Amino acid sequence: MSRYLLPLMAGLMLASSLALADEPKRGGEVTVLYKDDFDSMDPAIGYTVQSWSPIKAVFDGLMDYKPGTSELVPDLAEGYEISSDGKTYTFKLRKGVKFHNGRKLTAADIKYSIERVCNPKTQSPGASFFTGIIGCQDELDGKVTEMSGITTPDDSTVVFQLIEPNATMLHVFALNFSFAVPKEVAEKFGPDFTHNAVGTGAYKMTAYNPGQQIVLERNPDWNRDGRPYVDKFTLQFGLEPVTAVLRIEKNEADILGEIFPPAKYAEVSQNPALKDRFVTAGQLNTNYMTMNFNIKPFDDVRVRRAVNMAINKQRLVQVLNNRGTVTGQVLPPAMGGFDPKYHGYPYDPAKAKALLAEAGQGGGFTTELYFQNVDPWPRMAQSIQQDLAAVGITAELRGLDLSAFVGTASKTDAAAMTLTEWYADFPDPSNFYAPILGCGAAVEGGYNWSFYCNKNIDARTKAADAITDPARAQERLDTWSKIMADIMDNDAAWVPLFNPNRYSLRSERLKGDISLFQDIIAQPFPFDAVWVE
Repeated sequence: MSRYLLPLMAGLMLASSLALADEPKRGGEVTVLYKDDFDSMDPAIGYTVQSWSPIKAVFDGLMDYKPGTSELVPDLAEGYEISSDGKTYTFKLRKGVKFHNGRKLTAADIKYSIERVCNPKTQSPGASFFTGIIGCQDELDGKVTEMSGITTPDDSTVVFQLIEPNATMLHVFALNFSFAVPKEVAEKFGPDFTHNAVGTGAYKMTAYNPGQQIVLERNPDWNRDGRPYVDKFTLQFGLEPVTAVLRIEKNEADILGEIFPPAKYAEVSQNPALKDRFVTAGQLNTNYMTMNFNIKPFDDVRVRRAVNMAINKQRLVQVLNNRGTVTGQVLPPAMGGFDPKYHGYPYDPAKAKALLAEAGQGGGFTTELYFQNVDPWPRMAQSIQQDLAAVGITAELRGLDLSAFVGTASKTDAAAMTLTEWYADFPDPSNFYAPILGCGAAVEGGYNWSFYCNKNIDARTKAADAITDPARAQERLDTWSKIMADIMDNDAAWVPLFNPNRYSLRSERLKGDISLFQDIIAQPFPFDAVWVE
């Protein structure tokens, strides 16, 4: 949200010790601090954890999650029906919903918004989520310009026809990629819609000064049981995380939009005066390293296995103040389908050297490792660089700001290796496959940065997701466990590294439960549910 992957605004998925006894208060302003500008505020494009939350504040979708749970509830829809064969979804829209420009939302807007994601010109990293809808793949292939699997019998009804049943489809309709955008605004601004975003959400984007700040102001037409409370959010860019933490300590800003800087961890976590303001989060997250199958010698599975065995993950976690658990598999421990008995490749430099020699790389080779240039990623990259050097691989380090990093990594042959992470878009194991390992995402602009594509695995995942009977839920999870093990055992598609915990600091005046979505999904910092004193 990811959803980075990377996905990285992890400081906004927080578990707070704050009690909920305080009554919410309306009004006031909140300041959130970031190092880099976002990848995009366009819901068809934005897919980092930094942008995921503010996109959710500005836009709405057909479905959403009940706060603090993984229970799906209608949002722009007032209700829905699923056919007995699981292949037809009919949504009735809520009445009176308006875009921020004052125009009424209609079913045609829902149809347009999803067809826009499936339009190859959009280059949406979320297109693969919708290929189960009839016509999406044809649109992606340039065969059609309109999806026959989406119809609008009237202005308040939208019907989706699926190729086959899909157990995750309601989750897909809650994703940012499903959010409604007004056609006239999106087409007027084209790629610059990111700086002129118009949605139906709790907050209007009233200003976007690239590299400086975004201003979000409360939408008077949006109300959910009294929410939202805060009048105005200012999202400031250009703050180094250490400097940002100092400002929050002094109550000059309210919360950090980045990973909490390890350089401040010991000082802040052990300060009694900050005890009630220093907050932690569990999450559905895996840190990993990709190896681009399109760039030699990573097209050789022996090399990929060697890289897996070369990295000392335990030392890597120690570099990060032991703020995570070493892993050898794709799925995080809190995700259904996680196999506690599966450990993946061991740390074994000698075996790594032998595999490299077997692959004709006994003399070593030089490659590049890309990462986001904000702590702790550079220190992680340096640790991995040392490990690779020990087996004869010279990794030249390439640190970039967020948007440049995502832009480079998503090109088919630009980045040999990337150091990144993935947060769950929704609480289902399929979400750790389709957008980051699936064939549909192994395209320019996608988030499968290994560009791994195994057609047999793809078919097995579709069969797993076609298991929609609740009585077979465990069978489905067991199927996913086996799929994930085969991805690593047979193809070594990634180097899974560790599952991190998250930490952040909030101001004294920021109130509300800011832990609403921990261990559920990457989104969001609940812009609509917090308040200030």
